[in-house]
Amino acid sequence: MLRAEDLVSSIRARLERFEPKVLEANVGVVQQVGDGIAYATGLAGVMASELVQFQDGTMGIALSLERDRVGIIILGEYAGIEEGDEVRATGRIASVPVGEGLLGRVVNALGEPVDGKGPIEAATYYPVERIAPGVVRRANVDTPVQTGIKVIDAIIPIGRGQRELIIGDRQTGKTTIAVDTILNQVGKDLYCIYVAIGQKQSTVAQVVATLERYGALAHTIVVVASAADPVALQYLAPYSGCAMGEYFMDNGKDALIVYDDLLKHAWAYRQLSLLLRRPPGREAYPGDIFYLHSRLLERAARMAPEYGGGSLTALPIVETQEGDISAYIPTNIISITDGQLYLEADLFYAGIRPAVNVGLSVSRVGGAAQRPIMRQVAGRLRLELAQYRELAIFTQFGAELDAATRAQLERGRRLTELLKQPQHETFSLEDEVISLYAGISGFLDDLPVERIRSFEAGLLRYVHAQYPGLCEVLARGERMSAETERALRAAIQEFKSSGAF
Repeated sequence: MLRAEDLVSSIRARLERFEPKVLEANVGVVQQVGDGIAYATGLAGVMASELVQFQDGTMGIALSLERDRVGIIILGEYAGIEEGDEVRATGRIASVPVGEGLLGRVVNALGEPVDGKGPIEAATYYPVERIAPGVVRRANVDTPVQTGIKVIDAIIPIGRGQRELIIGDRQTGKTTIAVDTILNQVGKDLYCIYVAIGQKQSTVAQVVATLERYGALAHTIVVVASAADPVALQYLAPYSGCAMGEYFMDNGKDALIVYDDLLKHAWAYRQLSLLLRRPPGREAYPGDIFYLHSRLLERAARMAPEYGGGSLTALPIVETQEGDISAYIPTNIISITDGQLYLEADLFYAGIRPAVNVGLSVSRVGGAAQRPIMRQVAGRLRLELAQYRELAIFTQFGAELDAATRAQLERGRRLTELLKQPQHETFSLEDEVISLYAGISGFLDDLPVERIRSFEAGLLRYVHAQYPGLCEVLARGERMSAETERALRAAIQEFKSSGAF
């Protein structure tokens, strides 16, 4: 029988052995909430960009650290958050899941799946904000990103680790160029991330469907912060996508990231900044609007071999209004990037697609990012088109032309026709070389302009069928020997003589 004395002594012994655990938490109180922004007091030890959790489980990011309160952007619905609610600091900087488990998935700016395919197996987590690699850790950009688009690969080449801006008015083919570049990586060693910022959900669904139809979704991560999502997620999305790309770069692999588009990203940040009562500057943008994009785009790099040798290539997209590339945000981003592809509305409506204005477009890496065989062929193409542009302007005044000038104009028209390319039809390196070599070597000069495209299609089929060995040599990308060039000329001449086009 249990005696009262024994029970009391047992309880006393347990009480003496008890050691209370001190639970330390950084807890604050919501002072004000509205429009996706909350102000809280009491979060004395909170860090910049630290994740905080509200009483109803909603997450937020501490973005504005003031003397006596903290400005928090709310990552989700804020209707359930009220004044006086508790808010806790988590001690974690905003981070997203990264790894190959995200390939083929559509996720939001927090890395959470939105495609209904179940949970994601992440290799690890990366903070969304990271310091860009220093100069010492970088290597020269010397390996091409084959876009499969003739005019880009030949005249405005993009290298792995480069930042090439795609700029132009709405509906001029900016997203198409980025998507086609992703499609051209099927079966290759370049991982892709497509970040949709402020786009309509129907537009994003079309992009995902296109990637899936052409088999490109398997090597692509799609990060979506649509126009229907909170502005905080639109602000966060490009940094989250960049962190996912950095995982591949850090592991010695090559990745490509598309930001579509950074003008809407700037709008989202302006909205957040005005709600946080930060002083507005030019066009109501905050003073750190340049840093918003520079700290993002500088994270694209090609790493030196001793630091893994991986790369992250960035293709930011910016929409212009009425072709004004001298506006505030476009000029900021042009000054950060290593070149730009300028898409002109007039060219687009004239049927020249992709509508790349080769006069205003530039790649500051240049031929260093081209394969030797493309450099050999494209050098003459750039010169031919430059001369054609000058002559075309001159002839607008109705001047009489000599035979040599007329011949240059006619070749320029045929080369322009040759550089046209249907949507989602990319070219392999050997096909680009065959096509461009036929143009610059004069094989098209006596053909009617309207037959150029059918001649090109027939020529590529003929060379692949009759000279597979030649195609293999051209696909290596090495500079053409005199023997290879003779064989290529003979193959083109044979096809042309056959008249089968």
